Amino acid sequence: MVTPEQSSASYVKKETLLIVGLCCLVAGFLAGIVFSVYKAPAGGGTQVATTGQAQQSPDISAEQSTQILQLEREVLTNPNNGQAWTSLGHLYFDTNEPEKAIKAYTKSLAILPNNPDVLTDLGVMYRRVGNAKQAIESFDQAIKANPKHETARFNKGIVLLYDVKDQPGAVAAWQSLVQINPMATAPNGKLVKEIITEMTSQKQ
Repeated sequence: MVTPEQSSASYVKKETLLIVGLCCLVAGFLAGIVFSVYKAPAGGGTQVATTGQAQQSPDISAEQSTQILQLEREVLTNPNNGQAWTSLGHLYFDTNEPEKAIKAYTKSLAILPNNPDVLTDLGVMYRRVGNAKQAIESFDQAIKANPKHETARFNKGIVLLYDVKDQPGAVAAWQSLVQINPMATAPNGKLVKEIITEMTSQKQ
């Protein structure tokens, strides 16, 4: 699995996969997926009052609903709490509320700019709402903030390949990833450099 550089923020704990769509690569060995940095449960140690107006959905648990209410109240009371905005974005991410996640991550980045993990998650959310251009811009910002951020580079290739239909651009993105980590792998365990070889050989 492609591993991103670890963030110094305490709420980042590990990486997870998100299956997005059922598209397959021409050779049939790579599904249309993107990676995201998975964060610790939102809410942290901040104790705040709830509003009592949770909006339940099939994608949200009672615990997540409570955490969202707490964080929504926290950012309303303390709008400059960047970490609270980030945690709220993570919860919206996990409960399939991409538009809300985009707003929360944007608020977070306005207060705590250039966090490559948040920028990568923001890109995933832009892709989920069908905005490939903004997704790529977010991944590019993550790469600029941390040139060794492997997840952002892999995701950029996924969006270029499936959403923009730019195979040369996807290959270039993944080649830059292999330059950083020659042993980088896709979620199915396939080496990215092998994927590149198969993609380019099919065009010959």
